[in-house]
Amino acid sequence: MNRPLLKLLFRLLLGLFFVVAGVNHFLNPQVYVGMIPPYLPYPEMLNWVSGAAEVAGGVGILIPRLRWLAAWGLVALLIAIFPANVHLALNGWAAHDIPRWVLWARLPLQAVFIAWVYWTCLAKPAPGKLR
Repeated sequence: MNRPLLKLLFRLLLGLFFVVAGVNHFLNPQVYVGMIPPYLPYPEMLNWVSGAAEVAGGVGILIPRLRWLAAWGLVALLIAIFPANVHLALNGWAAHDIPRWVLWARLPLQAVFIAWVYWTCLAKPAPGKLR
């Protein structure tokens, strides 16, 4: 499989992932609200905003004219939610019996997703190559 086709496939998968994850914020809000640290106000609203941002970003990276903006929005979102994931790793997740090591193992996934967004949406092709 050539590189542009592989990039397209991974961009489609990434877009689908974010749309499904974002919609899940509205279908199962208790999961996400339970992840929001108690020091943040309005957890229900934060859940809606982050879910809507995931859906918008997932759709946006599939639209060439919006891709750059949507990709940077997703990178910003992934950075913004990282403290909540650290909070879970440090304090556990009261609503779920998930081993603490699993919560710690999730943390590097933020960097993987940021790299995935960058590679499929923001990285410039090598000179003479198509995007």
